[in-house]
Amino acid sequence: MCTSPTIQATSRGGVRRLGHAIARFVRDRQASTAIEFTALAIPFALLVFAILESCISFAAQEVLTNATDDIARQLRTGQLRAASITKDSIKGMICARLEIVVAKGCPDLIVDLQKYDTFAQAAAVRIKFTGSGGSQDIDMSQIKFTPGPSVSKNMLRVFYKWPVITDFMRKSMSNLAGNKTLHFATATWQNEPFED
Repeated sequence: MCTSPTIQATSRGGVRRLGHAIARFVRDRQASTAIEFTALAIPFALLVFAILESCISFAAQEVLTNATDDIARQLRTGQLRAASITKDSIKGMICARLEIVVAKGCPDLIVDLQKYDTFAQAAAVRIKFTGSGGSQDIDMSQIKFTPGPSVSKNMLRVFYKWPVITDFMRKSMSNLAGNKTLHFATATWQNEPFED
């Protein structure tokens, strides 16, 4: 098979140009910064989002704990009394403080306030769940609102189903149905001898 000298020269020239282009690419270090940045940007962004998600969740947990402690102190000292409060009023007081970090109206807030005969009975109470794995939820059958009179022993438990915002963190952070994680605060006390 005969090829014309023009075709041979063109094909050799094309191979030479391709060889020069590859050699220039290998020697050129300007693009390496862009490639390195791209390789590092994804893990860096994942780390930043993980830190932000954890920090916001931790801050919400602290707000919940502070609100629970404050309401418990008001109940213990008789500023809030069993005869004048309802589950909705206590929930509203806690929600007013939580709304700085959660949705308006605190849709996933659960309040449990019960009196006990002894502190040992209160200490024996455990959080119960329904379902398993990623579909578990709080067992609502144990949630009650029975505040005690003066000198009674009481326990206030407050739960909030915190939504995990970042997609890649949902699997590792969520422990409730709906890609949520449980925030929980509790206070146990004996009421002071105020007049009922």
